[in-house]
Amino acid sequence: MAQLYFRYGTMNSGKSIDVLKVAHNYEEQGKKVMLFTPVVNDRDGIGKVASRIGMQKEGIIVGPDTDMVKLAAEEKPNCILVDEAQFLTKDQVLQLTEIVDEQGIPVIAYGLRADFLGKLFEGSYHLLALADKIEEIKTVCWYCDKKATMNMRCKDNVPVFEGQQIQIGGNESYIPVCRKCYSLKKKQAHNL
Repeated sequence: MAQLYFRYGTMNSGKSIDVLKVAHNYEEQGKKVMLFTPVVNDRDGIGKVASRIGMQKEGIIVGPDTDMVKLAAEEKPNCILVDEAQFLTKDQVLQLTEIVDEQGIPVIAYGLRADFLGKLFEGSYHLLALADKIEEIKTVCWYCDKKATMNMRCKDNVPVFEGQQIQIGGNESYIPVCRKCYSLKKKQAHNL
């Protein structure tokens, strides 16, 4: 029975490498995989799913008018993978549920749970509400050895606590931190 999975983690937790690993495992067995990535994700080029360790693969760009249900019905993949799923809209998450429920295709969506202020992204909000299985991909805090649960935005290595929700970036812009270190850095920033 097909299910919708939401695998979330902080920045630098290995989400994209896991997407690429799962795609490889399916393809090595001669199975078809569809790999979707939102148009807003342009860190390594639009349509590219890339990990920080250098592996990458072309994906199908999901824009406002992309009909993932139709594409899945035409391609009939064994599995659908979605990278950077936090950037999906409610309607796009509903398309994923339709693919699972009506076409019987498993969907594994990977993304951030929350932004640099601890607020849920639209796609993450709906995936947390609708996914059959929710799994955390873990990493450690940049400053201590606790589990990282927050994404800290930085500019010139200085934590930032205001700005637009979406700012595409990598290690130069975000670090994974635990809630305690996040709170400490936020207090320090406000006391300056």
